[in-house]
Amino acid sequence: MDAGVCSSDSINGEDVFSGKPSDVSSADHLVVMIHGILGNSANWKFAAEQFVRKLPDKVFVHRSEKNMDKLTLDGVDVMGERLAEEVLELIKQKPNLRKISFVAHSVGGLVARYAIGKLYNPCKTENEKDLSAVSGDEFKGTIGGLEPVNFITVATPHLGSRGNKQVPFLFGLTALEKVAAGVIHWIFKRTGRHLFLTDNDDGKPPLLKRMVEDHEHYYFMSGLRSFKRRVAYSNVGYDHIVGWRTSSIRRAVELPKWEDSVNEKYPHVVYEELCKACDAEQDEPMSAEADSLDNIEEELVTGLSRVSWEKVDVSFHSGSIQRFAAHSVIQVKNENLHSEGADVIQHIIDHFHV
Repeated sequence: MDAGVCSSDSINGEDVFSGKPSDVSSADHLVVMIHGILGNSANWKFAAEQFVRKLPDKVFVHRSEKNMDKLTLDGVDVMGERLAEEVLELIKQKPNLRKISFVAHSVGGLVARYAIGKLYNPCKTENEKDLSAVSGDEFKGTIGGLEPVNFITVATPHLGSRGNKQVPFLFGLTALEKVAAGVIHWIFKRTGRHLFLTDNDDGKPPLLKRMVEDHEHYYFMSGLRSFKRRVAYSNVGYDHIVGWRTSSIRRAVELPKWEDSVNEKYPHVVYEELCKACDAEQDEPMSAEADSLDNIEEELVTGLSRVSWEKVDVSFHSGSIQRFAAHSVIQVKNENLHSEGADVIQHIIDHFHV
């Protein structure tokens, strides 16, 4: 058993080092941590311990364990369904919970977005007035019956991984990107199809396109909008898996200029901005046949920009011996191998709304 982590019940503020669940903890804020593709709950061990140490008796941290290892190849939707069930079961076990937040790495951010679309419920006032017609970021609702607070993604491919240099290790070469789109399902199976937007279930548009609006019985955007804050942490370079634009939900012309950080507390945080919700009307939805990469990417950016985002850009460039593993370092996936990302975890905690 990991120090400070209960293998099945996660960890709590009071027993951070013992690993023993406590029934007397006053923590009422559930923090759900979700790992990335081919990952497991151990990937968030360091961050979970830091959360509980810094916010004792305030947060109950649960590291998701229903989609580990090869199960991450089953598809974003299948994983999202499992995560939603896992969260509901945990809420049943912990009746004192009142708030909920998500912290997700890589593909885990897409899984979390899917899960909250299923877990979302419209909020009613004391007079039972339905608030579902309220627009903008004032829209409220609950996630699994809890008050949604923080939705945080770390190096998540929100715009997918298909073309336009979204997967840096393909070097931006069109030929390689086309080959990858055609064979990715051999390696990452259904999840690969979702990431490269090549899925076409029952003639429907790719899943990531459906997830930028409320779709059928899934309230993807209403769920996102219900959180008090949404934050996207992104690597500006040396992340060979997830590019800067897709993780920061930006168009190429929107990528900011940045300089090496002079902040001793967060030396790898090089740029921060609050992007307010964009209320511009979206064009008519494209059909499943509309397959232009530029058009699809614009639709995803436009859809996700309908809610506000805090964007935090991270760089492990200067003098970092771990920079070539930036995708893992930004999460501190392994404390011994990726310790340089500890300031990013500290930044997440210091700005976390309890």
